[in-house]
Amino acid sequence: MTETPRGELVQIGQVAERTGLSLRTIRFYEENGLVIPTARSEGGFRLYSDDDVARLQVIKRMKPLGFTLEEMQELLTLLADLDAGAGDRAELLDRLRMFHAAATARVTALREQLAVAEGFAETLAGRLDASR
Repeated sequence: MTETPRGELVQIGQVAERTGLSLRTIRFYEENGLVIPTARSEGGFRLYSDDDVARLQVIKRMKPLGFTLEEMQELLTLLADLDAGAGDRAELLDRLRMFHAAATARVTALREQLAVAEGFAETLAGRLDASR
């Protein structure tokens, strides 16, 4: 494999191990333009950089919060623009704040759902204890 300034390029199997995503999921995100392999080997294998893996980590963290593919793409582009110093920094930070607010609201909703689920499980446990 070839070297990049940030590290070694890795094949999709290694990316799957690093991220905990399946090969199928990684290919799905590639098909939808969320991550594009940095290169291909002479044999045609996808080769991913550390930046590609980092993009997949962001996607993986957004998924359970219910972000759409379009929202994921928007945030990934926003983060890349911020890293590159492209565009109006104040505007980019405002958009990032909107994503942060959305993520925080979704985390709160998940915590509320978890509390309901835990309450239900406790109710069932109580019924089991009462029947002994």
